[in-house]
Amino acid sequence: MTHRGERILDVRALARVEGEGAMHVRVRGDRVDDVRLEIYEPPRFFEAFLRGRRYTEPPDITARICGICPVAYQMSACAAIEDACGIEVGGPIGELRRLLYCGEWIESHTLHIYLLHAPDFLGYPSALELAKDRRDLVERGLALKKTGNDLLELLGGRAIHPVNVRVGGFYRAPAPRELAPMRERLRVALDQALVTVEWVAGFDFPDFTHDHELLALTVPGRYAIETGDVVTTGGLRFGVREFEEHVLEEQVPHSTALHARLAGRGRYLTGPAARYTLNHDQLSPIARQAAAAAGLGADCRNPYRSVVVRAIEIVYAVDEAIRLIDAYEPPVRPAEEVPPRAGAGRGATEAPRGVLFHRYELDADGLVRTARIVPPTSQNQAAIEDDLTRFVGERLHLVDERLTADCEQAIRNYDPCISCATHFLDLSIDRG
Repeated sequence: MTHRGERILDVRALARVEGEGAMHVRVRGDRVDDVRLEIYEPPRFFEAFLRGRRYTEPPDITARICGICPVAYQMSACAAIEDACGIEVGGPIGELRRLLYCGEWIESHTLHIYLLHAPDFLGYPSALELAKDRRDLVERGLALKKTGNDLLELLGGRAIHPVNVRVGGFYRAPAPRELAPMRERLRVALDQALVTVEWVAGFDFPDFTHDHELLALTVPGRYAIETGDVVTTGGLRFGVREFEEHVLEEQVPHSTALHARLAGRGRYLTGPAARYTLNHDQLSPIARQAAAAAGLGADCRNPYRSVVVRAIEIVYAVDEAIRLIDAYEPPVRPAEEVPPRAGAGRGATEAPRGVLFHRYELDADGLVRTARIVPPTSQNQAAIEDDLTRFVGERLHLVDERLTADCEQAIRNYDPCISCATHFLDLSIDRG
């Protein structure tokens, strides 16, 4: 819409993103005056109604924040509560957790690539329209996603909001014979994943880069998923227990999600591109080969090419799942005993969309006194808005309809999970 030299682009409901959000762009003359990624879902108050609950409950409760990445919430919650109780879970239980997480990476990344993002690159308004012309592509994506879902169901009891996860481990650990059929499924999925990388590497990527500081977990000897220290491309490195000293959240008027920034440094970006840039040397050989064949270098600064990184991470997650199944030895017990104690604990894992941080304070009886959850999408909001500002500024010659569509695609580069990003809003009312 144009009015007296002012252009306004409004998208009241962003399509093909998880959750409800809007975009507002205002241009005055040849200058971008205002860009807002508006998250208007009501605050969901998970942190508030966790207070007073038993310390065993957050993994099940927080999983309901998102149906796409429930395992991320369960794993970060377990890590934080176990930290508060002074317990470190590793060994076969830790490997089972990583295997479960691989299933989530497979299904989430595949959903994003095939159903949410590929239509942008191929000129279709939706995956349904894409399926009319290229049914084979969509069927391949659905088959790959189903493999991830079935792995979640095998280990977690069901694919959405798994019920087999508990503080300390699992309610039940599978026997090796139960994993054998899944291994054969994963061999087929690995071929599908490699074809996916080749396919998305051929997309036409706009020439656009950013200079955000990138943030991800890292751990020696493996690609970080369920554990690690926090590192950034700016040279920061700190343990998860120091997360709140370095990552500060603040309210902005146009969003029910808090924005995050690095103390003394400003905006940053987490997610697949950050993981790849900081950890690509820890990928498995087949994933590194796929990345090289796809033309990825040592870092990924073009947000459009993040779709290639997600495809690479599917290859890695499938390959890693096969390795974990081959090396699997059932734990003596499916879960470690985690007796409650008073204290605060912190945990962070790599959700498909980036670092997900939890902190819980427990009393001596194991009741939650306070809870804090920092999801990746809220961390990325400031960086997304900065990218949109530059993106629009370089495309002011486009008509509103085209520019609006291009902005929506640019937002989908980050695969925002808007439902995850809504957690608390301080409300002040000026009644004049």
